[in-house]
This record gives sequence, C-alpha cells and structure tokens, in this order.
Amino acid sequence: MKKIKYPDYANSTVSLANSILKYFGAPVHHETLGLLDRKFAEREYENVVVILLDGMGKCIVDGNLEPDGFFASHLAGTYSAVFPPTTVAATTSICSGLYPVEHCWLGWDCYYPKIDKTVTVFLNREAGTTRPAAEYPVAETFCPYKNLVKQIRENGGQAYSLIPFEEPYPKNFEAISGWIEELTSRPGKKYIYAYWSEPDGCMHEKGCYSPEAKATLRQLEKQVQELTEKLSDTLVIVTADHGHMNSRGVAIENYPKITECLKRGLSLEPRAVNFFVKEEKKQQFEEEFRKNFSDTFLLLTKEEVREKKLFGPGKERSDFERMMGDYLAVAVDDLSIYSHKKEEDFFIGVHAGLLEDEMVIPLILIGKDEL
Repeated sequence: MKKIKYPDYANSTVSLANSILKYFGAPVHHETLGLLDRKFAEREYENVVVILLDGMGKCIVDGNLEPDGFFASHLAGTYSAVFPPTTVAATTSICSGLYPVEHCWLGWDCYYPKIDKTVTVFLNREAGTTRPAAEYPVAETFCPYKNLVKQIRENGGQAYSLIPFEEPYPKNFEAISGWIEELTSRPGKKYIYAYWSEPDGCMHEKGCYSPEAKATLRQLEKQVQELTEKLSDTLVIVTADHGHMNSRGVAIENYPKITECLKRGLSLEPRAVNFFVKEEKKQQFEEEFRKNFSDTFLLLTKEEVREKKLFGPGKERSDFERMMGDYLAVAVDDLSIYSHKKEEDFFIGVHAGLLEDEMVIPLILIGKDEL
C-alpha cells in the first residue's frame, strides 16, 4: 500500500515564501517556515538565493544521489508541497506566498469560466490544441498576483528573478549560475529566485531513477556546489516545487460510459483530474468511475474538496468555485488518467497526486559558514 500524504500547509512552500517576505521586512500573508526562520535567526545574510529544481522531491534526492553528497550533507529537513503538487500551482505559491485556492493557478490545464475555455496555463493555448486561447495571457488576466520580487521591491528591497522564459532569459543552468554570481556581488541586501526545469523534464520522459535522471541530478548537484564555492555572505536555499514518481497511464477516451457523462474535457492534471459532469449523468459518472478507479483514485465532490481545504486554508478567490469541476479525482496509487492514448504512452515520471513521494520536498540550506 502506497503512503498517502496530504499537504501540510503549516510547513509548506507557502511558508517558505512568507519566511522570505518576513526576512526582507515585507508584509507576510501566512505562517512562516520554522526550519528557515531558525536559519535566518543564526546570522544576517546579505544575499538570499532560492534555487528551485523542478520535481526534485526528497525521494528523488535519496534515490539518485550519494547519501553523503553535497545536497544530502546540507539537508536541513523536509517540508510539504501544496496541492496539487505540480509546477503551475506550486511555483505560483512559492512566487506569491499564497495558497492555490487564493491565486487559482491550479494545474497545467485550467478552466476559465469567463471565457468558457480550458487553457494550458503556461502556454496560453486551448487545452489539447496549438491554438492561442486568447490574444492576451489568460491566467495573468483573470488570476493576477504579485510575486515576491515585486513585493520586496515595493517594500524598498532589492529582488531579482531568473526564469528561462522571462528576462534575462537564462537558457541553461550555467547561465543561471553566472547571473547568481554577478547579482550577489552587487552591494546591498537582496533576494534572488532561480528556477530550472530539470530534473522534472528528464524524469517525465525517462523515469525517476533512470540512468538519465541520475546523470541529470548529479550534474546539477555538482553545478550548485561549484556555484556556492564562488559566493560570499549568501544563504543558498535549494528546494523543489514537488516530488516525482514512476507511473502507469490510462486514457479516459477508452471509457465511453464515463466520457458520455462529461460536459467538457478533463482539466487540471492527470493525477488530480477535474471532471465537469452533466447534471442528469452524475449518478452514472460516480458508479462508472468507482467501478474502474476506486483502488487508484479518491473521488471527491466539489463540496468535499472545499471542506477538506485541499487547495489551502486561505480565502477562496472568487473564480475558484466555478473553475473547479463537479468532481476531483485524486491519485492515491501509481495510475494517471490522460485525455488521449498518445499521452498515456509518453509519460513515465509523474506528480500531482496525494502520495508521499509527490508531496515531500527537501530544504537544502548552504550558508557561507558551511562552505
């Protein structure tokens, strides 16, 4: 039996973001992260650098790197991803200090009621197509938020962001490292957020413990170690947005008694599947879904999702209820549900469900005193 793990919102990536806001004297939104607060209390650092390695859960560190290696030897502890443990929801929480229920960047594909479309959020396309969803960025338009960089700057501090798809457009981890080295050499107290899309991309395609994943992780560990050796008066926080696990997939199009119940296509994630169901077909949907997936997915009504505060304990954004489907199916085993056969056969490593490997992430702290 695989171990189910609900998000611990008192010790989560939202808490990490709020600890950083507190450290830089900016207003906080929620509880801070005790593990990080204690580190900050030890001494004042001029530079605080967060390096987020996509998908590098605690199980991925343990399964791919040496137990006495650089990351393991600087592991301060573990803490929790948000739900769903996936990049859209999780990085937005890290970048905003808000729970998913507040920012409403809920998953890879989100339904936006104001335009009655399901949109692939980061690509701004209609889900399952290459068509632009709109002439404007849909998620930013309907669910805007203020990131930590802006919050710190508005409070008089220095802050920078290094993300491949935003200026200065670092194309690889070497470029990110170079920017971190340059920015930390500038005078003044500052926050630097750096995001890199590996090992997530490699693990999706090759598997979590494949030779390719091991090589990717070991190279990243080496690069981070080499970077930190060049820095001074800096706390480097290496962490992840979520964990990862190997999976098997099925395509919902192979279940016609389920698909005939649906008003529109699937949304959110293959391991946190949002279903919009025709009113007169709800009983059929529940019966058919449980008949096929009761051992692998927890089926929750929208009301149960809200009661459990699965997307966080904060105040619901006004769009949240309408963005959520009638049912949410959350993976509690290794199965993922895709829309189409081509997706079912492509992905090996996955995330976004309620298993421990998806939810538990490392907090690696590298300070000047320890270099």
